[in-house]
Amino acid sequence: MKPEAVVFDIGNVLIEWQPERFFDSVIGKDRRRAMFAAVDLHAMNDRVDSGETFFNVISETAATNPEWQAEIMLWHDRWLDMAAPATDHSVRLMAALQAHGVPVFSLTNFGIQTYALAAQHYDFLNQFDRNFISGHLGVIKPDPAIYQAVEDQSGIAPQALLFTDDRPDNIAAAAARGWQTHLFDHPQSWANRLVDAGLLSQDEAR
Repeated sequence: MKPEAVVFDIGNVLIEWQPERFFDSVIGKDRRRAMFAAVDLHAMNDRVDSGETFFNVISETAATNPEWQAEIMLWHDRWLDMAAPATDHSVRLMAALQAHGVPVFSLTNFGIQTYALAAQHYDFLNQFDRNFISGHLGVIKPDPAIYQAVEDQSGIAPQALLFTDDRPDNIAAAAARGWQTHLFDHPQSWANRLVDAGLLSQDEAR
């Protein structure tokens, strides 16, 4: 079935998201490994993505881990340096789909304040036909409720949605609902999938 809409994850699809790489560059690999072993920073970020206030969550975590307080606050103060750079090929694919009249949605684990910050820096985040942002919805992938929200609010049947995400658990949850899926590992393989789906030509997918 030819997809009626294409759904993009954002982190590591349209924007690189590698907090460990950022901290390696700032505090060194050994200290970063120690910090990530001592503090569940990804769980902290899940709280933000679930809708809690960005500054409050980071500052609370920093305060309860005083030996890492300065480093943890970098998650707030230098967040844009972690969410970088944009994946230009994926951004071009998004624009090419929309040029053909194909609706493009976001489906992303992202905080309310962090998405607003990112959208100020990356204008293409303002170009989606529909946004499904976990912070606003109060639920994160791979909870089935977030996929249900896409189906209900778009009115598009699950089998007519084509979704890409870099995390196997998020892809598996979508596939379980009948969505067409693509596990993102490189923009060229995603481009090839869009060509195979009949949505873009080879030239348009470059």
